[in-house]
Amino acid sequence: MPHGTKLHHPGKDAGHDLVPVLSKHDQQPQSLDEKGSHNGDPGEKPSPELSTPDLRPVSFTSLFRFATKGDLSLNALGLVAAAAAGAAMPLMTLLFGNLVQDFVSFGTVLAQAKLGDANAQAGLPAAADHFKHTAANDASYLVYIGLGSFVCTFAYMYIWVYTGEVNAKRLREHYLRAVLRQDVAYFDNVGAGEVATRIQTDTHLVQQGTSEKVPLSLSFISAFFTGMILAYIRSWKLALALTSMIPGIGITGAVMNKFVSSYKQASLKHTASAGSVAEEVISTVRTAQAFGTQAILACLYDAPIELSRVASVRGAAIQGAGLSVFFFVIYSGYALAFSFGTTLINRNEATSGEVINVFYAILIGSFSLALLAPEMQAITHARAAAAKLYETIDRVPLIDSASEAGLKPETCVGEITLEDVRFNYPSRPNVPILKGLSISFPAGTTGALVGASGSGKSTIISLVERFYDPLSGSVKLDGIDVRDLNVKWLRSQIGLVSQEPTLFATTIRGNVAHGLIGTKWEHASEDEKTTLIKEACVKANADGFISKLPMGYDTMVGERGFLLSGGQKQRVAIARAIVSDPRILLLDEATSALDTQSEGIVQDALDKAAAGRTTITVAHRLSTIKDAECIYVMGEGQVLESGTHRQLLADENGPYSRLVTAQKLRESDVKQVDPLEADDSTVRDIEDGSRGDFSKEAADEIPLGRIDTSRSLASEVLERRRQEENKSEQQYPMIYLFKRMGAINSDNWRRYLIGGIAACLFGVVYPAFGIVFGKAVNSFSELDPHQRRHDGDRNALWLFLIAICAATAGGFSNIYFGISAAELTGKLRSLSFRAILWQDVEFFDKDENSTGGLTSGLSDKPQKIEGLAGVTLGAIIQSISTLVTGFAIGLGFAWRLGLVGIACAPLIVSAGYIRLRIVVLKDQKNKKAHDQSAQLACEAAGAIRTVASLHREEDCCIAYSNSLEGPLRNSNKTALWSTLLFALSQSMVFYVIALVFWYGSRLVASQEVTPFHFFVTLMSTVFGSMQAGNVFQFVPDMSSATGAATDIINLLDSKPEIDAQSTEGGVPNNVQGRIRFENVHFRYPTRPDTRVLRGLDLTVKPGTYVALVGASGCGKSTAIQLIERFYDPLHGAIYLDEQPITGLNVSEYRKHIALVSQEPTLYAGTVRFNILLGATKPESKVTQEEIEEACRNANILEFINSLPDGFDTEVGGKGSQLSGGQKQRIAIARALLRDPKVLLLDEATSALDSNSERVVQDALDQAAKGRTTIAIAHRLSTIQNADCIYFIKEGTVSESGTHDELLEKRGDYYEYVRLQDLSRK
Repeated sequence: MPHGTKLHHPGKDAGHDLVPVLSKHDQQPQSLDEKGSHNGDPGEKPSPELSTPDLRPVSFTSLFRFATKGDLSLNALGLVAAAAAGAAMPLMTLLFGNLVQDFVSFGTVLAQAKLGDANAQAGLPAAADHFKHTAANDASYLVYIGLGSFVCTFAYMYIWVYTGEVNAKRLREHYLRAVLRQDVAYFDNVGAGEVATRIQTDTHLVQQGTSEKVPLSLSFISAFFTGMILAYIRSWKLALALTSMIPGIGITGAVMNKFVSSYKQASLKHTASAGSVAEEVISTVRTAQAFGTQAILACLYDAPIELSRVASVRGAAIQGAGLSVFFFVIYSGYALAFSFGTTLINRNEATSGEVINVFYAILIGSFSLALLAPEMQAITHARAAAAKLYETIDRVPLIDSASEAGLKPETCVGEITLEDVRFNYPSRPNVPILKGLSISFPAGTTGALVGASGSGKSTIISLVERFYDPLSGSVKLDGIDVRDLNVKWLRSQIGLVSQEPTLFATTIRGNVAHGLIGTKWEHASEDEKTTLIKEACVKANADGFISKLPMGYDTMVGERGFLLSGGQKQRVAIARAIVSDPRILLLDEATSALDTQSEGIVQDALDKAAAGRTTITVAHRLSTIKDAECIYVMGEGQVLESGTHRQLLADENGPYSRLVTAQKLRESDVKQVDPLEADDSTVRDIEDGSRGDFSKEAADEIPLGRIDTSRSLASEVLERRRQEENKSEQQYPMIYLFKRMGAINSDNWRRYLIGGIAACLFGVVYPAFGIVFGKAVNSFSELDPHQRRHDGDRNALWLFLIAICAATAGGFSNIYFGISAAELTGKLRSLSFRAILWQDVEFFDKDENSTGGLTSGLSDKPQKIEGLAGVTLGAIIQSISTLVTGFAIGLGFAWRLGLVGIACAPLIVSAGYIRLRIVVLKDQKNKKAHDQSAQLACEAAGAIRTVASLHREEDCCIAYSNSLEGPLRNSNKTALWSTLLFALSQSMVFYVIALVFWYGSRLVASQEVTPFHFFVTLMSTVFGSMQAGNVFQFVPDMSSATGAATDIINLLDSKPEIDAQSTEGGVPNNVQGRIRFENVHFRYPTRPDTRVLRGLDLTVKPGTYVALVGASGCGKSTAIQLIERFYDPLHGAIYLDEQPITGLNVSEYRKHIALVSQEPTLYAGTVRFNILLGATKPESKVTQEEIEEACRNANILEFINSLPDGFDTEVGGKGSQLSGGQKQRIAIARALLRDPKVLLLDEATSALDSNSERVVQDALDQAAKGRTTIAIAHRLSTIQNADCIYFIKEGTVSESGTHDELLEKRGDYYEYVRLQDLSRK
C-alpha cells in the first residue's frame, strides 16, 4: 500500500497528524498545511496588499476615475466659482490700497495744517468732506465684492461636498466589487480585517482629497495668481522685489510634502498590519480571556503600532520645520516691502496706496500658498490611499468570476472527471498536494472521499468549484475542461455545503434565496421564490424548526448566523445549496462539527438532497458515508483504494478498514454484532431501531425559547440589565474630552506646555505686526523724505525681528503639537485594544462590536483624534491669543473704533462656529451608518468561499451599496445649510472691513482719531479676528474627532460585569477541582428570549473525568463557558471546592482552569510563544524543561523537535503553517503548561479526521490524568471511558452514569450511541 506524509487542508480545523497508517520512518516533520494561508508571517512572502509599500501615488485626475460626466461638469462649474471666490480677496486689496491712499492724503493735509500751512488749514473742511465721500464709495464697492464672494463660495462648496460624497460611495462599491471578484488564492493572504480597514480608512482619505479640499486649493491658487498679477500692474518694481519670497515658499513646500507623505504611507502600512493582529486576536477573544493572555497579546499589537508612531512622529517634526521656514520667509518679505516701498515713494515711483496694495496683494497671494499646504496634503494622502485601493480594483484574477467569457452549455448532466491532476496551493508552491490524481464521479451518483488530513480531499472540492486551477492535468465537467466554462455558469450548477456553514446577517428566507442567484429563478416572482424556498427547507429538514420560530422564515439569523445552533445553520445551508436544484452537490465535511442527534437529522437531509444528483462528499466521520456508491480512500495526493463500504471492509488490512477501526466505539456487552458475520436481518433491525424517522424528528423539533412563554425570573433580570445599559452610553462636552485626552497623554505635558507657549507667542505676532503696520503707514504721510527714510528702515528692522519670532514660535508650536498628537494616537490605539480585550465575552456578542467593526474602529478613531490633538489644537490656542491681544491693543489705541471692531468679531468668528455644530451632527449620524456598511464588507470578504460558490458577489455589492445610501442622503441635507453658513462667514470679512473703514473715515475726518491709531486698531481687531476665524478651517477635523474621542472614552470607561483586571475577590488556595452547578438558569444576553439552561444541577468530583453529551443547542458549551466565567448565571450558582466562583478573583480563578476548544487558537509567532501563553507565572520563570514536559504530555514534543527551528518555528497567522491536529496538540500543551486543576475540553477533537483524532485523543487522555476534566464531545468514542457521563437535554440533566450504566438504561444516551455506531452494515 502506498503511504506517506499527509498534508493538511486548512480551511478545516482538521489536523494532520502522523497517522497510525504510516510506518515510523515516514514521520517527516511538517509544519505545512495544505492550503497555506498566510497572515503576516515574517518569514514568508507578505500579502499582495501590503507587499508593495512603495506604491506610487496615483495621478490627481485618477482620483476621479469613477466620476460621471455630470459630476465632472458640476465639478468644473464649482472650480470656476472657486477661482472667482479666490480672486475676491486680492481684489479687496485694490480697494484697501485706495482707502489707505485716501487716509494718507488726508493725513498729509492734516499734518500740513498742524504745521501752520494757511492753505491747508483753509482747505481742511473740503478735504475732510472729499475724504469721507471717497472712503464711503470704496467701502460700498467692498460690499459688492463680498456679495459675489458669498455666491461663489456657496456654489463651489456645495457642489464639491456633494460630488465628493457620491464619488466616495462609488469608490467603496468598486473596491468591494473588486475584492469579491478576486480568486480564493488572493484571500489566502489578505484578511477580512484588512478589507474593513481599507474600506473605512483609505476610502475616507480619498473622500477628503476629492471633496471641498480641491476647490479650496484652487481658490488659494487663484488668490495667489490674482494677487501677483494685480501687484505687477500696480508697481512692478516692488512686486518683483517681493516675488523673491515665492521660490523660498515653493521649495520648502515641495520638500516638506515629499517627506511628510512618505512617512504617512509608512505609518498607514504599519497600522494595517496592526489591524491584522487585532482581527486575529479579537476574533478569538475567548481563548485570550480563558488563558488571561490579554497583556501579552496587547504587546503583540503594540509592536506595529510603535513603528507607526515613530513614522508619524518623524512626519510631524518635518512638517513643523517646514512651516517654520514658511513663516520666516513671509514676515521677512514684509520687512523688504516697507524698506523698498519707502524708497519708491521717495523717488515718486509709487504712492503709499500702491505700496500697501502691492504689499497686501502679495501677502494674500503668499499666504494662500501657505494655506494651500494642508489642503494639498489631503490630496497627497488621497493619492497615496487611492494607489492601494486601485491596485486591488485593477487586479484581474486568473479565475475571474465577473467575466462573461467561457462556454455556457444548455444542459448539464453532472459527470465530473479529474485527469492526472497535479496541484500545489499558490501560497505554498513547494508543497505538492495532488500528485497525478485521476478520479471520476459518474453523473447522478454519490462518491465519497476519505483519508487522513492533508491527503487532498478538500482540495478536490476546491478544484471542482474552480476556486483554484490545477498546475497540470484537467478537471472536466461532462467532458469539457472547467477552464473553458464560464465561471458563474459552472458555479450555478454546483451546490456547496461546507463544514462551517456561513450564513449572512439577514433573514432565513434571505439566506436560502441566496442560492437562487445566477439561476433562472433569480428574477422569479416572490411567490415562486417562496415556494422554492419552502420546498428546499422541507427537503433539508429545516422547515420544522423554522416554522416554530416566532418570525418563521423572516427570523434574522445574526452575524455569521450565530443565533442558530450548528445543526440548524447547517440545514439552512443545505436548503440554500439545493434550492436551485443544482446538478452537482459538494459536501465538505458537512456534519463533522455537529453532535450525533443533529448529525442524524442533517445526514438525513443530505441523503434526501443528494438523490438524483452527482454528489461528492468529504467526511471525517465514516458513519456519514456508508451508503455512497463509491468510496475513494485518499493518501499522499492519490487514490489508495476505492469501492463500496462493504467491499472496502472485506480487506481487513486495507487503509479503509484501519480508518474504521480507529473510529469504532468500544463494543459494550449490551450489543455485540460483528459487522461481517451478522446476517442482514440483524443489521437491518439495529439500523431501523436507531435511524428512527429523522424527517419526523426534524418536524417536531422545537427551537430553543418556545418551550414556556410565561415570564420567568431570568426575563426580569435581563430586562433590568437592559435598562441599565441604555443609560451608559453618553456624549461628552469638548472640554471634558480635552481633559481626558490630556490625562492619557500626560507624560507629554512638557511638549504640550512648550507647544502651547509657542502657540500663544505665535498668536501675538499678528497684533504686534499691526502696530508696526500702523507706524509704517503713518510714516508714509511724513513730509520730510529723510525722516520718511529713517522711519521706513526702523519699521523694516522691527518686521525682521517679528519674522524671527514667528519662525521660532510657529515652528515649535507645530513640531511639539504634531509629535504629541502622534504619541497620543499610538497610546489611544494601544489603550483601546487593551480595553477591548478586557471586556467580558458578552461585549463581543453584541452586533455593534463585531470583529470587523472593532478592528476598523481601532485604526480609524485615533486617526481622527490625531487631527484635533495636534496642529489643530495649536491653531486654536494661537487664535485665542491673537484675539485677546488684538482686542486689548484695539481698545488701547482707539476705543470707539475698537468697540466696533470687537462687536463685529463674533460675526467673523461665529458663522464658522455655527458650521461646526452642523458638521458635528452630520458626522455623528453618518458615523454609525458607515460602521454598519464596513461590517457588511467585512462579512462578505470573510466568507469569500461561500460568496463565490453562491456567486453572490453582485448581490453583496448591491446590499453594500444600499447601506451607503442613508449616509449620502443625510450628508446632502446638512451640506446645504452648512455651506450657506460657511459662505456667509467667508464674505462677512468684506462687510466688516467696509463698515470699519467707513466709520474710521468719519472719526479721522473729525480728528477724533489719528490715522496711525486707526490702522493699528483696524489691524489688531478686524484682521486679528480674520486670523482667528481661520480656526474653522479645521472644523471637519474637530467634528470627527469629538465623535471618535467620545467613542474611545466610552470604551475605556466601560467596566465589564466580569472584570478580569479587578483585584477584588478571594484567591482560591489548595484547589481540589470540585465543580458543582446548583439550579443554574441562563440565557445569552443578546438572545434574551432563548432559554438555554433551565435549572442545571451537576457535580464533578475532584480528579474525575466527566463528559457532557447531548443534542446541539442543549447547553453543553454554555456550561463550559459558565465554568470559565465568560458569563454569570442569571439564577443559581456554580461552585469551585464549594466556594461560589462569583466571589473569587476572576484572573486568579482562571489560572486554575485550562480550556481546549474545538477551534484551536494560535497567533502569529513562534511555537514557544504560543505555548508560553498558557503560563500562569512570568515568562522568564518558565523553564525549558516545563515547556518540554507539557509538550511531551500533549504528544507533540517529538514533532516540534523534528522541525528545523524547533520551538522557534513560526506558526503563521492563526497558526496557518500547521495542520489542525498539530495546532490542537500545541493548544493542549499550552493548557497543560499552567498545570490546571480543572481541564475543560470543548469538542477538542470533533473537527479532526480519525487518524489525527487518535493522536490528539491520546494526548487528551494523558492530559486528563490527575485533574478534574470536563469534556464535551459529539463523537462518543472519545468519551466512553469517562468516570461519569451527563446527558443534557433542553438545559437540564436527563440522565447520568458511566458509558455501560447508561447503555443498560436504554434511555437517551443509548439512542445516541446507536446513531453513531459505525459498523452496522
